[in-house]
Amino acid sequence: MILFLFALLFLRGLALALRLGGAEGLVALGLTLYLVLQAALNIGVTLGFLPVTGVPLPLVSYGGSSLLVSGLALGLLLGLARQTRGKEVRAWSS
Repeated sequence: MILFLFALLFLRGLALALRLGGAEGLVALGLTLYLVLQAALNIGVTLGFLPVTGVPLPLVSYGGSSLLVSGLALGLLLGLARQTRGKEVRAWSS
């Protein structure tokens, strides 16, 4: 279930970045990749595919600063998504 939710976060964040375009799209892409790659790293360590690094699972593992930064990143993504409501798609070059 958690893997599905992170995959959904990745797809929705990528769609948001493409819909925004420009600098806002790059911010959305960066925040999405931050959350998803940190989750992929944690899952890889947990499954034994990667060496142990001590990276917490975003929005799941308890840790004061990690939970705060993950929450802020998700809040920024939601704020960017709110900006696009009712607007048409912009190209990356604009």
